[in-house]
Amino acid sequence: MITHASEVISPFDLLNAYCNGYFPMADGKEGDVSWYDPENRGILPLDGMIISRSLRRTIARKKFSVTMDTAFEEVMRHCAERENTWISETIVRSYMALFELGYAHSVETRIDGALAGGLYGVAIGGAFFGESMFSAATDASKVALAGLVERLKERGYVLLDTQYITPHLTTMGGVEISRVAYLERLRAALTKKCTFV
Repeated sequence: MITHASEVISPFDLLNAYCNGYFPMADGKEGDVSWYDPENRGILPLDGMIISRSLRRTIARKKFSVTMDTAFEEVMRHCAERENTWISETIVRSYMALFELGYAHSVETRIDGALAGGLYGVAIGGAFFGESMFSAATDASKVALAGLVERLKERGYVLLDTQYITPHLTTMGGVEISRVAYLERLRAALTKKCTFV
């Protein structure tokens, strides 16, 4: 299925896609949006996150403050600022609509109040679907991810979907599972009634 670049994806279509294991990605900043359901899926087990000794020190020193849902659009636009991006204006507008409805969320890391990093994603039931992250300072996105995992564990979430596995996520405990195993976890997660904020 293709969504043309000029269209906005309805919140209903986005939520329905996530509940069935699909997620959208645009072909560059101005390209059409395609829907993906990869053979192998990346997840970060909430009890299996690896926090290095140096990252623990960074967190303990409180170099960063962590906020949530205070700069959603800004985080999205920072995430899109890379040479090869799948976050088009269609994607931004579509997720802003989800944010307004309370399904999309951001985690921000700040230094002296200024945005230094962050991530955003979608929360449905007991599942959080991580979309993208950015870092303008060393460890800023890692601290945001640690803050996200802490929040999800506090609120009873059971699935953190990272879509794909990257070397960065692998060092923090990310693993790859089959589509079948993912869908089993997703179905179980969607039966939960969790609140992100």
